[in-house]
Amino acid sequence: MVKWLTLLGFSLMLAACQPTPPQPLYQRLGGQTGLEQIVDHLLQGIANDPSIARHFEDTDIANFRRLLIEQLCELSQGPCKYSGVTMQESHTGFQISKANFDALVNLLIDAMQHQGVSISAQNELLGMLAPMYKDVVYR
Repeated sequence: MVKWLTLLGFSLMLAACQPTPPQPLYQRLGGQTGLEQIVDHLLQGIANDPSIARHFEDTDIANFRRLLIEQLCELSQGPCKYSGVTMQESHTGFQISKANFDALVNLLIDAMQHQGVSISAQNELLGMLAPMYKDVVYR
């Protein structure tokens, strides 16, 4: 009986030492509410930066917001499906410069920091968005 209890206790200790798998990025970004708040903060930043805001003059901001939330949700393994066009299609003709792109990235980082998103989650999301650079910046 003592051996059995010792083995059970040892097994429980080992189980407690096992690292828990990380939450999906979607959860680490705050789920749906967190993504909405990140995007809302980002949109405020865009509106306050004339060099970026000019690219959104003819944009349906409510639709843009919805699509951006969908896209970030899908990228972060959330339950959403992005219903917009490709990044190349949506950015053709806008002549977005590297400086514009970098400014938007900085606004996104600020929005994530404002929401208390961990640096590792921020880096993970930025890593998923980085390949889109070639489809966004004017060639």
